[in-house]
Amino acid sequence: MGTRGKAVAAATVAGMMLLTAAACGGSGDSGGSNPKGATSPPDGQGSPGGTRPAPPAKEPIILAFGGDTHFEGQLRSRAGIPKNALGPVSKQLRAADLAMINLETAITTGGGTPAPKSFTFRASPSAFKALQGSGVDVVSMANNHGMDYMEGGLRESLAAIKRSGFPVVGIGKNADAAFRPYRVTVKGNKLAIVGATQVLDDNLIQQWTATDTQGGLASAKNVPRMVQAVKEARKGSDVVIVHLHWGAELQPCPLPRQQELAKQLVAAGADIIVGGHAHIPLGGGYMDGSYVHYGMGNFVFYSANGKTAESGVLLLKVENGKVTKDKWAPARISGGIPIPLKGAAAASALKRWNGLRECTGLQARPS
Repeated sequence: MGTRGKAVAAATVAGMMLLTAAACGGSGDSGGSNPKGATSPPDGQGSPGGTRPAPPAKEPIILAFGGDTHFEGQLRSRAGIPKNALGPVSKQLRAADLAMINLETAITTGGGTPAPKSFTFRASPSAFKALQGSGVDVVSMANNHGMDYMEGGLRESLAAIKRSGFPVVGIGKNADAAFRPYRVTVKGNKLAIVGATQVLDDNLIQQWTATDTQGGLASAKNVPRMVQAVKEARKGSDVVIVHLHWGAELQPCPLPRQQELAKQLVAAGADIIVGGHAHIPLGGGYMDGSYVHYGMGNFVFYSANGKTAESGVLLLKVENGKVTKDKWAPARISGGIPIPLKGAAAASALKRWNGLRECTGLQARPS
């Protein structure tokens, strides 16, 4: 990703968010890979001479978020595409200083046993390169498909994550690894990103939940552990991002348990909470100085149609540790790929998206 021109990227995002050029002017078991805009050397490493360089000044950054993504069905071959595997929306992701999506699949080519459920998703390890080539910098695998091939699939997924060095949160060899934040410095801003799921099939909760002695997913059902993870991520960070798999399928308003968890995590130190699962977009807005988005909808998803084909990219401008502006760049999924909307179609989709905030209790602007 380092080959992208940062000035071009900043200008592109600035145009998308109607900002001026001047305004823009570790995970469970992964090895970590710096996103565009990330500084080097990483946190905790000094210069070869033993003296630590002066910390870079914090610049405004643009974060981009997409929804549920997999490489199932007709999308399977896209896991082997090294660039633009996610289609034209890749340009928007590359333009951001850091982009994140929900990777809703196990990463396994043949191992593991399919979980006893209606739908199971799997993708080749090449998916990580495909995502990286499309501008994605970090993913969460904490969702109700992350262990679709049970313990064997988990072992393959963790091995693929380790080999790729691609940043993945929400999954690990034990609970500490699954809840461990991915830490990266972007334009002087120290980010910590945590992933967890509030959605698990009842018959799979015990087998899929990471514990002290068992690999699996970070479970947001364990609220005290979730709060602890956010407080730990807060230490030494300028911005804490929490990615959650939550809500009810096809329900456009957040559940009470989502709203309660959001309040607890904001109180614990979360600056940004985003997530999905409903397969349709939900509303987003501001809560006590933090930004909360209850549902991103589908993003790269083989079965999207009708309302489940409504998609988009959430863009957040962060200054001095807080979200100061947000923008929804609407898209519609066609052939499993989100196609950015323009003109009247985009205006109509944006109006519809803003209306979703009415049932969230969130504010349209930062206080």
